[in-house]
Amino acid sequence: MKTFQILYLILVILLSSCITSNSNDEDAFNSTLENKVMPKRYITVLGVAQDAGFPQINCDKQCCNDYYAGIQESKLVSCLGLVDRENNQKWLFDATPDIKHQIQFLKQNHLDNQSVVDGIFLTHAHIGHYTGLMELGREALGANKIPVYAMPKMKAFLKANGPWSQLVSLQNITLQSLKNDSVLKLNSSIKVTPFLVPHRDEFSETVGYKIEGKYKLALFIPDIDKWEKWQHDIIEEVKKVDYAFLDATFFSNGELERDMTEIPHPFITETTTLFENESIETKNKIHFIHFNHTNPALKQSHHLKDSISNLGFRFATQGDNFEL
Repeated sequence: MKTFQILYLILVILLSSCITSNSNDEDAFNSTLENKVMPKRYITVLGVAQDAGFPQINCDKQCCNDYYAGIQESKLVSCLGLVDRENNQKWLFDATPDIKHQIQFLKQNHLDNQSVVDGIFLTHAHIGHYTGLMELGREALGANKIPVYAMPKMKAFLKANGPWSQLVSLQNITLQSLKNDSVLKLNSSIKVTPFLVPHRDEFSETVGYKIEGKYKLALFIPDIDKWEKWQHDIIEEVKKVDYAFLDATFFSNGELERDMTEIPHPFITETTTLFENESIETKNKIHFIHFNHTNPALKQSHHLKDSISNLGFRFATQGDNFEL
């Protein structure tokens, strides 16, 4: 009888131990998942396509036909969201033609602080990067004094040309001045620094951004002509940061039927060649973004994209979050 009681007691102890262990493991898992998905400060990818999105207008290529056939999903235009849950603030980097979807996604999935957005940082005056401002005007939202951060030429362009000038005069937006390589402190935890990059500056200058949180630093360059035209060494700049969202408009030369020298961008193949002798740690920092509809990297899976991933490079995906 005593032997039976002892065995029963041991069994009860073991079962209790298992239940406690499983419960603790689940709590730890949920805590880790929550911290990973919803940190205090982070960048979220709100779009990855080139200015005209995916699919593109009047496109009869296989890439766009795959969308109409239900094989490929549509993609929003390249945009980053910046979220600070601790200070209850959120910002956009670029005002794309898809801004209404991106702001709604930011509100529903990240932070609803009763503000449309606490500010918009513009990179330049090409259609995918500023024309979303029209959604803030009288015909649409009729917004009230949304801060729009812009460099001098970009600011002057918006003030002098309709319909953007009406956004200013009606105070739908308030233009905030940026200065090259000058740090802007958004709050006690986040700093933003614009810097000039060479691009086709028909209407404004073009900038990239450094976005700095308490613990991490990100680089955002969605548009640039070629890395060798920039006064900085892109390899060294990537080494200084934790994440680098880099222009990957085209995969390689010959991707378009027209003269691609008229629309210069660093091909993905050029960027990977530049970094081929760097460490896997450095390559892992690069998240390609801003894909043209013809770019195979826009597909969820493609052998050319997979070959680049196997080298250690990464591809930005809508919904990705990066803690700052």
